[in-house]
Amino acid sequence: MTSPPTRADSAGPETVRGAATVRGRGAGFDPQNRFERLEVLHETPAEEAITTTLFRDASRSVISRNRSPDIPFDASLNPYRGCEHGCSYCYARPSHEYLGLSAGLDFESKILVKDDAPELLRRELTAPRWRAQTLAMSGVTDAYQPIEKRLGITRGCVEVLAELRHPLAIVTKNALVTRDLDLLQRLAAHQAVSVSISITTLDPELSAGMEPRASAPRRRLEAVARLAAAGVPVGVGVAPLVPGLNDHEIPAILDAAAEAGATFAGFTVLRLPGAVAQIFDDWLERTLPDRRKKILARVRSMRSGALHDARFGHRMRGEGFFAEQVAQLFEIARRKHGLARRGPRPSPDAFRRPNQQLSIFG
Repeated sequence: MTSPPTRADSAGPETVRGAATVRGRGAGFDPQNRFERLEVLHETPAEEAITTTLFRDASRSVISRNRSPDIPFDASLNPYRGCEHGCSYCYARPSHEYLGLSAGLDFESKILVKDDAPELLRRELTAPRWRAQTLAMSGVTDAYQPIEKRLGITRGCVEVLAELRHPLAIVTKNALVTRDLDLLQRLAAHQAVSVSISITTLDPELSAGMEPRASAPRRRLEAVARLAAAGVPVGVGVAPLVPGLNDHEIPAILDAAAEAGATFAGFTVLRLPGAVAQIFDDWLERTLPDRRKKILARVRSMRSGALHDARFGHRMRGEGFFAEQVAQLFEIARRKHGLARRGPRPSPDAFRRPNQQLSIFG
């Protein structure tokens, strides 16, 4: 066991200094789990590659309930826990702490897999008590993260949804979603689907640093174009907006999105709950040290002097001068291209259970 790394000064987040740049990963270390009393301290050698490890998730349900008033859905579907995309800013990282793991490298390299998710989903949706409502896919982690290409669990779930004509809303930053165009078109025929592609930046180098295993910006725009051409309602989420880093890109991102065929657009401001503040600050220190203080100062200016504000109604947009400036810039660009503020609500009207007797209208 090595001696513990030093902590940042009290004016900033408790960042672990000296964390390594780990090839292909967004986090540079594993911050202590807030629920664990014991901590194993070690140093990750610079440029060390960490292999993704998969674990079977034995959960008996794949539908999660949401009680947050500022999230526009009540139920979500997550075939995986943890996300290989490795986004340094990901607000979902602390969810791994409930599993006894870390919000840092563990979150992006130790992935729990619900290999029976399609069967569980079918069982839940065909139960007599189930009432069709929009299922949000990727409420916590991205259902189209890299391992999905090999495992195909998300596709299995979408096959169930397409068969039952069940409403689905997808949020992803991976162009892999276009693999399932055939199924998404079937849902689109019943106005039962919408897809939002997250585009944080158009700069491929910045994207590769912040979102190391997500699709490059060019490929995400290509995904928007393919979905639009196939008749699948598609929009973009400029998320997260990091003041002092990518907020100036709002007009360019919406220009590119509209040209590709997007019909709606939204945004959220950077959120840094729990250990995410440490991880993101360490990422800034390693990759953008000359801009670190400016970015964190602007984040604080939008969060009442703190790095995170969990209050409903505030956490997605922030407040203060810079928050208003970002919102106005986004609104001007959105109106310029006639983009709606949100996508169409997927309809539950065509939902049908297996062997359900259809009306004469089918």
